[in-house]
Amino acid sequence: MSVPVHLTTPTSTFRTKGFTRIPPPPVESALDAIGNTPVVRLRHVVPHDHANVYLKLESFNPTGSYKDRMAKPIIEEAERRGDLKPGMIVVEASGGSTGSSLAFVCAAKGYDFHVVSSNAFASEKLRTMEVFGAALEIVPSPSGQVTKDLIPSMIQRAKEVAGKGNFYHTDQFHNRDAFVGYAEMANELIHQFPHGIDAFCTTIGTAGMAMGVAMVLKPQWPHIRVVVCEPASTPVLTEGRPGSHHVEGVGIGYVPPLLARELYDEARAISEKEGRRMCRRLASEEGLLVGTSTGVNVTAAIALAKEFGPGKTIVTVACDTGLKYLHGDLFEDA
Repeated sequence: MSVPVHLTTPTSTFRTKGFTRIPPPPVESALDAIGNTPVVRLRHVVPHDHANVYLKLESFNPTGSYKDRMAKPIIEEAERRGDLKPGMIVVEASGGSTGSSLAFVCAAKGYDFHVVSSNAFASEKLRTMEVFGAALEIVPSPSGQVTKDLIPSMIQRAKEVAGKGNFYHTDQFHNRDAFVGYAEMANELIHQFPHGIDAFCTTIGTAGMAMGVAMVLKPQWPHIRVVVCEPASTPVLTEGRPGSHHVEGVGIGYVPPLLARELYDEARAISEKEGRRMCRRLASEEGLLVGTSTGVNVTAAIALAKEFGPGKTIVTVACDTGLKYLHGDLFEDA
């Protein structure tokens, strides 16, 4: 026999009390849920005598990554031009985040997707692409790391596949359609920080996000300092030499074609070890579960916050969720 539950507080109180935020309206497609991500101030990992550091939580996107922002316009702009037609197969080389985002967009739009990836990347990402329906092809990395030759090998294989038939190669490393999605991120930041941002920093892979955001923020705030970052073990931008590392999605081993020197002020090499340690601190001290590139981003942002000092605003990006890295070694010491 069920026991009736008696509420001592009027139900109207639960409907209205303390509710000050307006939720987003219903949307017609999962693609319409991309963007409008929140920003959170980091209060525990940033020393008190530093500038304020804010983290834009791109893990709120449908696949848990900021790459959703670029995948949608890359497909839709190709459709608009007539480069991508119904029945064609989309192909790309990806470490997993772009691949997951493209697989998601292709699934929503009804395209088949062929992705070239590697065992150097998180098993969660590889599985995600397959769950979205992608045909997954692996280029092996004997060391399990992102070496200077791995990304070029993956790109070459994707080009070979694209040349065989009814394929559309999205070519993320040269595709400027990505800027459309990242301009939206920048416009969100303008609304979220009406008094301005003093510095914006991020690690780069294709450099699409850094450049797409900088294209909008620099005209809006001419004083803003844009800093691009790379793992210190592959200092292509800072020292001109590639190396091996295990920060997924960044440090591709050469200067990315989308990187425009006039759109950033400085390049910095950041310790992967410090970035990984920061990931664990963000989880235990801020309640934020993020991936390795985000740890590198925050490490760089805190260094900038020390230089800028109190009263200034530093913004960086949580590229994706740490849930994608639970089977690796990122949180082994947590």
